[in-house]
Amino acid sequence: MRKFKQSPLAICIQFVCATSTLVTAHSTYAEESTKVSKPVLEVVEVKARKRVENVQEVPVAVSAIQDDNLEVLSSAAVDIRFLNARVPSLTVESSFGRTFPRFYMRGLGNSDFDLNASQPVSLVVDDVVQENPILKGFPIFDVERVEVLGGPQGTLFGRNTPAGLIKFDSVKPSQEFEGYISTSYGSKNTSDLRAAVGGGLTDKLSARVSLLHQHRKNYIDNIAPGFEQNNVLGGYTDKAAKIQLLYEDDNFSALFNYHIRDLDGKPIAFYANAFKAGSNELVSGFERDTVQQDSASRATQQVETEGASLKLEYDFGQYTLTSITGYESAELFSRADVDGGFGSVFSEVSGPGIISLDSETADAIPDHEQITQEVRLSSNFTEKFNFQIGAFYFYEDLTIESFAYDPIFGNGAQTGFVEQQQETTAWAVFGSFDYDISDATSVTLGLRYSDDDKEYQNVRTQTPLAFLGFPDDASGSVNPSDTHVSWDISVLHKLNDDTKIYARIADTFRAPSIQGRSLFAFDEGISVADSETIISYETGIKADILEGAGRLNASVFYYELDDQQLTSVGGNTGNTARLLNADQTQGYGAEINSEFILSDHWLVTASASYNKTKIKDDNLSVPVCSQCTVTDPVFTDPDGNQFALIDGNSLPHAPEFIYAFTARYSKELGNGEFYAYTDWSYRSRINFFLYESEEFTGKSLLEGGIRTGYTWETNDKEYEVALFVRNLTDEQQAIGGVDFSNNTAIVNEERFIGAEFKVAFF
Repeated sequence: MRKFKQSPLAICIQFVCATSTLVTAHSTYAEESTKVSKPVLEVVEVKARKRVENVQEVPVAVSAIQDDNLEVLSSAAVDIRFLNARVPSLTVESSFGRTFPRFYMRGLGNSDFDLNASQPVSLVVDDVVQENPILKGFPIFDVERVEVLGGPQGTLFGRNTPAGLIKFDSVKPSQEFEGYISTSYGSKNTSDLRAAVGGGLTDKLSARVSLLHQHRKNYIDNIAPGFEQNNVLGGYTDKAAKIQLLYEDDNFSALFNYHIRDLDGKPIAFYANAFKAGSNELVSGFERDTVQQDSASRATQQVETEGASLKLEYDFGQYTLTSITGYESAELFSRADVDGGFGSVFSEVSGPGIISLDSETADAIPDHEQITQEVRLSSNFTEKFNFQIGAFYFYEDLTIESFAYDPIFGNGAQTGFVEQQQETTAWAVFGSFDYDISDATSVTLGLRYSDDDKEYQNVRTQTPLAFLGFPDDASGSVNPSDTHVSWDISVLHKLNDDTKIYARIADTFRAPSIQGRSLFAFDEGISVADSETIISYETGIKADILEGAGRLNASVFYYELDDQQLTSVGGNTGNTARLLNADQTQGYGAEINSEFILSDHWLVTASASYNKTKIKDDNLSVPVCSQCTVTDPVFTDPDGNQFALIDGNSLPHAPEFIYAFTARYSKELGNGEFYAYTDWSYRSRINFFLYESEEFTGKSLLEGGIRTGYTWETNDKEYEVALFVRNLTDEQQAIGGVDFSNNTAIVNEERFIGAEFKVAFF
């Protein structure tokens, strides 16, 4: 008999089918077993479909981080990058440091470093979309829950969600008086102070105030000859606050949210020629605590963001009317030695290694504002049919400034300047319709019509490459726009009270993107990527097992992305970025989430994901690195620039495998509770760029932490003392790079040891 070779996707589907059979069999056995009182897992409620639902009832892959897991992972003065590889199919990285995070879900993301970059993963904080990448870096504190929704999410959440969505929900005000204050201190003189207090001001009005102060002293020394300076990089002071007011009447509620951030610190450290030639190993003797830069003393990063929102809800019995008005603004100035070295081939001395182009640059947002408005009407019927219909409006006015400096001959004098201006206007009407076909089966249909318009222009008045004949003055403008009808249909079927299976098909788009980084371009440097569209197929199972002491969710997916927007970042054509459209990108994979109460003392969680992505475009090419070892087919254009053909490559920052594991042990001891907690995450190797090379291939990364502490209550207060370690094994490797001048590396954080004290009052 002839045997057919099975594809990985077929194997994934068979896995979910096998899981379904196993779970169903176990549930049947459990129902027939003798009932014994055991601890059970709490119901996880999410707002994945803009209404509160049991996560097990939502027909899409949803990962939620909350309670102890969220508190531990977001502590130790970390920023939003703590989410990296903590849930299936999600990675997070940044070349800016504590701001401008870049998210990748199921292999889809955008590695563009420009402040006008559009991302296919949307971030929604307290019901308001955070569009600009600087807004996405707001610190995570006093947060109730983080939800990660697999994509596409184009019908209810709209623009820029082909890859998925990340939602943060702050702890809301209530009539109950409560609060806390926590302080921690750890490695590198790092402190983290958090506090929140809330309660009723009247019988209808409640408030909550949340504060954050994180600080680290500079600890990275500059050892470049002639530029020696101790403690010049690595530090920051990050302050943030949230004020919320909640008014609740019988049929009406109003929630006002005001938030602000002030970051004063240093950009991420760049390490020139940190890779061994022909390898992704760091050079012998590499140390995170030293750099060799000629402009480290001028490096700075300053961020200010401010925003407010007002959510109004009217309950008319069978209907609920919701209005969400949001305003966000951001200001930024970030200056860094991007090549990570000193001097260049144009100076008498340079290093470490060969520095072909010395690059000290800065990016700024002097002016920015974002306005959003959503209105939706939801039904509250007790019958088989329910719906949500609404309209959404988005407006953004953004100004970006880019600077170049001369660290070799001009002692940091300005040599280049570009200003970009963009106005984005988008609106949409949407609807989601649920129908119960039977007591066991329900179907949901979503529709959204979107209209997106951009008006863009840039002006360069000074070029740093005038000595090569580049003109100082260059300008241009573009006005792309597009419309699209997004849709999705999903079916949820209950095999029994504890086990559900679902299937989902979804389509959405990402509107045209613009890139105008002309600082090192000959002309105005404008490139436009046409809209990308995606169709995705997903099926899975959600099951409560072990008589409520276990939870197991699994899914498989396949998608086709037409005209995917890609960014050719850097390369041997200089410090530039240009947008491209790939004919098609295919991706498929599987995800598993699980949680188990092993006993009265043990709680564990485990998750895993497999993702396979492939660019399919026979003629697509990108400029390659200045000095690295490219493994793709390479050709040289008439100007002598080398380009790599990337057909068949996987997407950047798209690991095939991600695993995450946590375990918590607790035991009553004296008048309180002793606990020990550990968490681990693993992601397999990744490409840093669209082309593949030996040096810019990130090695697999395993990071873990432990935390142990003691909690006790007295006089309406709960106290906690804890010791913790992050990156327990002190794993040291490159997690990103800069390729246009030399083999520059961005390296992960080293081991962190700290202690924390917390008081909660109620």
